[in-house]
Amino acid sequence: MECRFCKIATENSERIIRSTKHTFTVLSDPKLMSGHLLIIPRRHVEKLSELSKEERTDLFEEVINLQEKILKNIAPGCDICEHYRPFIPDNKLKVSHLHIHLRPRELDDELYEKVQIREKDVFKDIENKEWKKYKELLKD
Repeated sequence: MECRFCKIATENSERIIRSTKHTFTVLSDPKLMSGHLLIIPRRHVEKLSELSKEERTDLFEEVINLQEKILKNIAPGCDICEHYRPFIPDNKLKVSHLHIHLRPRELDDELYEKVQIREKDVFKDIENKEWKKYKELLKD
């Protein structure tokens, strides 16, 4: 199966709204909200750890640059996230090619009203044994 993001990059698609040496940026389609961007490495990789240092630097500089543009010109807030879920097959909402989401946010926006208002019911206090468990699992 051909990667949708690689196809956009190799065809130099009109969907590309910004480019750097190692990335290109498109509007997310489908989107969660207006102005929802995807910053995508040109080289096909699935995880951040697969990027070279130069590619990582370019990617995160572009994330920072676009976050500042969103905050200045589009919305007072911006969510930034990346999902690595190899257990889900590719579909309309999932592409196995690393990409960073930038989502313009406002107080009580549609995403909050429909989804994130329920977050308070998901969060739980951490018990001491859990602190110890993850401290051990994640140490060098």
